[in-house]
This record gives sequence, C-alpha cells and structure tokens, in this order.
Amino acid sequence: MTYTLEHNVEESKYEFHIGEHIAYITYDDQNGDMHLTHTIVPDALAGKGLAKTLLEAVLQQIKKDNKKAVAKCSYIVNYQQKHPEASSLFV
Repeated sequence: MTYTLEHNVEESKYEFHIGEHIAYITYDDQNGDMHLTHTIVPDALAGKGLAKTLLEAVLQQIKKDNKKAVAKCSYIVNYQQKHPEASSLFV
C-alpha cells in the first residue's frame, strides 16, 4: 500500500492520512536541521510497519529539501542504529 506524505507546516508535522486516522512525525526545524521529535501511529494502525514507511518518506522529503535529520525520539534513534545506510541523511 502506498501513502501520500503531507507536510503540515502549521503544526510542524509530516503526516499520513489513512481513513479516519493520522500517523505523523513531529519536528523542530533548527536552521535546516530537522529535529524529528515524536513518531505517532494510532493503535488501529500499529504493527503494520507504518512507522518505518512514514519515517522513510520523511527522510526522503528532508533529503529532497537539502536538509538533514536529527533523531530525537527513541523510534528514530533505533531506526538510525539499525540502518547505517541512511546515515548520510542524519546530522
């Protein structure tokens, strides 16, 4: 299944809208370094790999915007450790 990443600038979130649910990653843009602070997947969508799909879409958008990610939530820190091939996307 494919999802469309939406950038909610007003609330500093990257979002997937899935039916009545929203999975999202919050961020704090600090001079182009995107501090990714929270990853939220509703319980109804948990256990389906959605957090990983969302994070990878966010990382690609950050790369496209010529910015870098900074892992500030435990899920993203864990992802960064398990995926060294993505290290160029992080500060």
